[in-house]
Amino acid sequence: MTPAPGDLGAILLAGGRASRVDGAAKPLFDVGGRTLLSAAVSAVTDAAARPITVVAPVLDETLPVAWVREEPPFSGPAAAVVAALASWADENDPTWTLLLACDLPGVVAAVRRLVDDIPLLPSDSDGVCLADASSRPQWLIGAYRTRALRDAASVLPLGGRDAPMRELLDDLAITVVTAPDDLTRDVDTWEDLEEARRRAAHAQEEPS
Repeated sequence: MTPAPGDLGAILLAGGRASRVDGAAKPLFDVGGRTLLSAAVSAVTDAAARPITVVAPVLDETLPVAWVREEPPFSGPAAAVVAALASWADENDPTWTLLLACDLPGVVAAVRRLVDDIPLLPSDSDGVCLADASSRPQWLIGAYRTRALRDAASVLPLGGRDAPMRELLDDLAITVVTAPDDLTRDVDTWEDLEEARRRAAHAQEEPS
C-alpha cells in the first residue's frame, strides 16, 4: 500500500556549484527530451507528493513548485534541507518526505522504488535511501519521516551551514537498500551527461 495523498512531500536539491561541469546548471541539462529538474518534478508529482519545494535559484518558472534558497547560498545539502523544512508549515507536514538531488537521469524509477519501499519499512524506521552497487548510501535518493528530519534539522549548528548530509541523518534509523545503477547513477561530469544521453536515446529506440 503506497502512501496516501497528503502523506508525502518532496524536497529537491538543485542549487549546487556544479564545479565539475564548469558551474553549469546541471538540473537544466536535457536528457531524453526533458531537463533533469523537470523529470524530478514529474516523478514526485506522479507520486502525489505535496508540497514540492526546490532549493535553488528559480530555474524554471513554469514548474508547479515552491522555490527557496539555503542561507547563505552554496552552504551545502544539509542547509538546503533545513531551508526547505523551514518554509513548510508544521501543522501541514506530510508524514514522509522524498529527498532527491536533481541530477538523476533515473529519477522516475528511483522515486517509484522509494514509494514502493515505504510500506515495507519497520515501524521504527525513520526512512529509506537507495545505495549504489558498492552498497554506498545515496542520502539524496531517499524518503524520510518528516518529523525525524525536522528533529534532526533543529539541532544542527548554524542551520546546517557547510554540514554534510551524514551529519543531518546520523541519528536517524535509516534502511539502506542496494539498487541497480540505473536508479542511482547521477550526472557529475560532462562525460556522465553524454552517457546519460546515450542511454536515454537507446531506451527510446527500443521497441515497447
